[in-house]
Amino acid sequence: MPTFKYHARDAVGRASSGTDSAASIEQLAAELRERGLLVLRVEKADERSPRQPLHLNPLWWVPPSKLDIELGLQQLAAMLHSGLTLLAALQTVSEQAGKLRATAMWQDVRERIEQGDTLSGALATYPSVFSGYVVQLVKVGEHSGELDLMLTRAAEHLEQTRNIRLMVVNALAYPILVTVMAVGVSCFMVLNVIPKIQHFLTGRGRALPRMTQMLLDVSDWLRLYLPYIGIGMVAAAVALWAVCRWLPGRRAIHALLLRVPIVGGILRLAGTAAFSRGLGILIESGVTLLDGLQTAEHLVGNLALSRRIAAARVAVMRGERLAGSLAGKYEFLPMLSRMVAVGEETGTLGRALSDAARFHEARLVATIRRLSIMIEPIMILVVGAIVGFVYIAFFVALFSLATSMR
Repeated sequence: MPTFKYHARDAVGRASSGTDSAASIEQLAAELRERGLLVLRVEKADERSPRQPLHLNPLWWVPPSKLDIELGLQQLAAMLHSGLTLLAALQTVSEQAGKLRATAMWQDVRERIEQGDTLSGALATYPSVFSGYVVQLVKVGEHSGELDLMLTRAAEHLEQTRNIRLMVVNALAYPILVTVMAVGVSCFMVLNVIPKIQHFLTGRGRALPRMTQMLLDVSDWLRLYLPYIGIGMVAAAVALWAVCRWLPGRRAIHALLLRVPIVGGILRLAGTAAFSRGLGILIESGVTLLDGLQTAEHLVGNLALSRRIAAARVAVMRGERLAGSLAGKYEFLPMLSRMVAVGEETGTLGRALSDAARFHEARLVATIRRLSIMIEPIMILVVGAIVGFVYIAFFVALFSLATSMR
């Protein structure tokens, strides 16, 4: 009988590895599970871990996007619901993946499961692709026998996050494009066209109009101090990057952002919606409150909110109520703690969190739409005023030039 190497963990999480003989990898994995071990990997003893080949195809270096993962989870859920086996479903997903890295990833997940690993364990080996939230839902589905339902919920979570992010990008894309184009045209006229007119008029002994002269004074100042401004901006960017890399500094910046008018309100609203939705789904799926809070810490991107969730988890471990530990002046919105209190009193915490998520998600969408409607005319007015001033100064200079040529 062939000899295999195995890597596993016991009931308390201690690593266990060794070699054993069996008719096949599947038989050895089954024997290890009967001993109470969690099988991580089984391979032939004489096999060496294959080295990653050097991929010359540039498409290989394109990583799978969140949309690719979302579609893959939806496909898995649909095929499992229709009765297809997990290995066959993973093979189909790998074949239909649109990117080479995604195909290799799904194939590797399938091979790990063939070697005795669980789906959640295989997905956890790709932490940059599958978040702890998705892994937790998959783990719940494996224990409850409703893997297709948990995969659907994970895909819905990714879809909701993607739609909100896309809405913000679309709301800001047009104003930013208009601003960049207007600033580019204005800089070209101020730094290139109008100085030539000034040189011509100066040669004829005539002075520029007052408005044009003001614009040229700004142009001269910019050309004089532009290198210093650029160096200062680069230094500020490097300093900000260094502060963000430092955990206390990043936490301080995130806490400060929550206090900024308008921006802080949107961040608090988005964090409240994400936390409510994530924790609500986990609790309704059967995850304990403590495990759900630990997973929900990573759902919100703001470290100040994550710190509040961690403090709430510690408070729950001490026997305190969750509602009181979530209350904070500049963190989650007050409605969350009140709805959590009602859910704790009635024993329907999961449903209360889901109701709070729906309310805050609808409010977030409405807020983003309202801001996008307000931002566009404001940006157009500001940019129009700047461009209009430049154009008027330009045409006044042209009129003066035409007068001097008579």
